[in-house]
Amino acid sequence: MHTVFRIGEVRKLHKENPLYQVDLKLTSDDDQQLRRLADRVREEVDGSGWYRMGKLLLKIGQFGKAEELYLALLEQTTNDTATARIYNMLGEVKHEQGQYKEARSFYKTALETYRKTLPKDDPTLAEIYQNIGAAHCSMSNYSKALEYFKTALMIREKALSSNHPDLAESYSCIGLAYNNMGNYSKALEFYEKSHKIFEKALPPNHPSLASSYSSIGGVHNAMGDYSKALEFYEKSHKICEKALPPNHPSLAYSYSNIGGVYHHMGDYSKAREFYEKDLEITKNVLPPSHPDLASSYSNIGGVYHHMGDYSKALEFYEKSHQIFEKALPPNHPSLATSYNTIGAVYNNMGDYSKALEFYEKSHKIFEKALPPNHPSLATSYSNIGGVYHHMGDYSKALEFYEKSHKIREKALPPNHPSLASSYSSIGGVHNAMGDYSKALEFYEKDLEITKKVLPPNHPSLASSYSSIGGVHNAMGDYSKALEFYEKSHKIFEKALPPNHPSLATSYNSIGAVYNNMGDYSKALEFYEKSHKIFEKALPPNHPSLATSYSNIGGVYKATGDYSKALEFYEKDLEITKKALPPNHPDLAQSYNNIGGVYNAMGDYLKALEFYEKSHQICEKALPPNHLSLAQSYNNIGLAYHHIGDYSKALEFYEKSHKIFEKVLPPNHPSLATSYSNIGGVYNVMGDYSKALEFYEKDLEITKKALPPNHPSLASSYSSIGGVHNAMGDYSKALEFYEKSHKIFEKALPPNHPSLATSYGNIGGVYNAMGDYL
Repeated sequence: MHTVFRIGEVRKLHKENPLYQVDLKLTSDDDQQLRRLADRVREEVDGSGWYRMGKLLLKIGQFGKAEELYLALLEQTTNDTATARIYNMLGEVKHEQGQYKEARSFYKTALETYRKTLPKDDPTLAEIYQNIGAAHCSMSNYSKALEYFKTALMIREKALSSNHPDLAESYSCIGLAYNNMGNYSKALEFYEKSHKIFEKALPPNHPSLASSYSSIGGVHNAMGDYSKALEFYEKSHKICEKALPPNHPSLAYSYSNIGGVYHHMGDYSKAREFYEKDLEITKNVLPPSHPDLASSYSNIGGVYHHMGDYSKALEFYEKSHQIFEKALPPNHPSLATSYNTIGAVYNNMGDYSKALEFYEKSHKIFEKALPPNHPSLATSYSNIGGVYHHMGDYSKALEFYEKSHKIREKALPPNHPSLASSYSSIGGVHNAMGDYSKALEFYEKDLEITKKVLPPNHPSLASSYSSIGGVHNAMGDYSKALEFYEKSHKIFEKALPPNHPSLATSYNSIGAVYNNMGDYSKALEFYEKSHKIFEKALPPNHPSLATSYSNIGGVYKATGDYSKALEFYEKDLEITKKALPPNHPDLAQSYNNIGGVYNAMGDYLKALEFYEKSHQICEKALPPNHLSLAQSYNNIGLAYHHIGDYSKALEFYEKSHKIFEKVLPPNHPSLATSYSNIGGVYNVMGDYSKALEFYEKDLEITKKALPPNHPSLASSYSSIGGVHNAMGDYSKALEFYEKSHKIFEKALPPNHPSLATSYGNIGGVYNAMGDYL
């Protein structure tokens, strides 16, 4: 009969009875929406009989069922052409299951079988070459993929007219390979060739034209040109709306692409709006265990992740993961990616053991599923390295970052953005270890690649400049730091919307330099600009908002406005307690900051109370040799120092020092500070020879580790001057105080408090010498 009805209202007949009345309306022969749906289904699920059924099973994510069907058909087939076709379809099944080597094997068998009956330039072979290329592309063997894609293209160029859609498809595949290789100009060139053919060959609302716009949008998205990406994604979306039924998966995919751009732009509410439209369609049209549904949940989880709502992020990531577990074989790369996303949330929550657990689960799958030089395996090593970085285990972090880097060097072209990212990660470890020259070397390699491969206003270029600025800031070269931070900021201003969180972070960085320079009004100005953006862009309990309050509190502390400092630090603490788990290192830092204010106010018992709260968290959350634990011991030692309990102060300073000695290279500035603190205790105890011994160790490291005009070097000279002053050796005291003063004059603005203290020290010596004029 082939009768088709539209489903109208569905009503339950009785509360207690599971019977429903369904209103059905017979469709007419000229039902345009039905015709459009039928035409599209025929186009997507081509072939006849069982072959069409297999295609349909693939479409709805029933990969196992599709495989069973094709294997059954293979047993019944004796015809070479039919056999080759089935091998090709089995390759597609394996490709969807993430078993790329098996997919390639089936495709190659299909190719060999077809070659028995077909000439070497038959267009049917082009499809098989293209599929083999796609398998290589999925394995990130891009040069091999290009080889097969170009073979397919050569066959089609000979056999087909210049405007044939299959030719466009070949150009598109080559564009995809270049896109994955990070060669965006080449990718655009081929995608645009493909697009021109589609425009000539197809009607203006054909779904393949929509896919073409989408591919071009994807390149612009990768290049950080988000307005251009949106323009092409929206062109694609308009076609999908006209050409496809309202619940078609391609329409869902289109919503997801647009959501992705808003996500990159930091417009999280807009991103979630589009991701939820994608989810709504995907839930309606696909079975509950389809991988595309898992991806939809994962996208929404990603938005919550960036919004700092980690419990919500985990909820969506876990929904996604459960589907992947049901739908995919246990070693599918998408399952590994899913473990990765969950690991990333735990990493941000400061639960590093949990983060490692999930990253390692992910890594095991990648090792089994992918070739040894696959970029996803490199990303996996990098993620594990990132956890060790946060844990302060820098040698372990370097080990994993370098493993990642070696794979990227082999797998990717020399100017690929992922290679730049790899250099940046290694630079970050050297920066944390205080090896600033090494950090600069790697950050500059990152910058060199990023400048070559990305457009001049790409956010990644801004991040590269910012990293270099951070090293100069740590080295005390504030003018250089400002120069790089401002280069970074200009790019962010051009590339991102005015309320993007990265712009706020950029203002923060500039504010930090002014803070270090003692220009507190300027520091406040930039911290407040940053804070306004965070307030608009982020939910009220986001950790970045807490950090922003903390930065402002730090300026008020430096200016001696302790009540104001406490007010902002307590706001920071309030958010941090709500947003993060009770043992997160950031919570320890919040308690530590409040302790610092009480210490500055002279309320040393109150300071101790907060320092110890901070310390308890650090002991639970961090490995025993973490730098934050060393800093915590140091702060408790400082409080005992001020209370006058010098033996207790020494005990804690030495605990801190032992960690620094184990973890840091011998010339790290933090080790110098540690020697200085111990020297300070001996100084107040009147043990001047011991004080000098430790102050000189501090000076020796500081001279090696920092540039000659760094304020910390001035402080080291000043400390030694203070001991000589206390010993009555005034000429020696003057010599060191004046060395200190010259550095402060060069390094700091003329109204910096440290400069005032320096004048006071020199005046005190002349006073002690009786030279009152």
